[in-house]
Amino acid sequence: MTQVFDADGKAHPATLVVAGPCVITQIKNKEKDGYVALQIGYGTKKTLNKALSGHFKELGKFRHVREVRITPEEAEKYKVGGVVNSSIFAEGDAIQVSGISKGKGFQGVVKRHGFHGGRRSHGQKHSEREPGSIGGGGRAGGRVAKGMRMAGRMGSDRITVKNLSVLRINSETNELYIRGAIPGRRGTLLEIKG
Repeated sequence: MTQVFDADGKAHPATLVVAGPCVITQIKNKEKDGYVALQIGYGTKKTLNKALSGHFKELGKFRHVREVRITPEEAEKYKVGGVVNSSIFAEGDAIQVSGISKGKGFQGVVKRHGFHGGRRSHGQKHSEREPGSIGGGGRAGGRVAKGMRMAGRMGSDRITVKNLSVLRINSETNELYIRGAIPGRRGTLLEIKG
């Protein structure tokens, strides 16, 4: 993350993202596939299996391949082998960014769910960060109810952050300066929708 100053001299928190270039590898249509979408490839890889080599042909060896749903009218603007990059955005555009959040491993209820833990008073022993009661005979019929918040693996979830905006675009390097924070670590693959 960094900060970007606007024309008035105000500082805005910004995340620097490299957006593309993404190559269109296939255009799915309603007649053949049952829906309309663009299949795009991003990144490079040393080797591919024969199925993907035949599918991509001379377009390249892509590390990541994703589909983006579009309308039939939008599909007419694109062709296989075309490039999608930061030029599809403009400064001030409202966008949403989706990605996989940082994995935090196995965490307790205080960190994972914001529990307060037990009282730090007389008669308490090792109960500062415990979850407390998880059920009983009366409330749930002598079992632990489904959905009970407990310790467990935290993070590595798909997160979508909405109402972000594009502060600045560097078209030579395909860099976007997005206002605010986005999910994931450095190197996370993101999906940016306008």
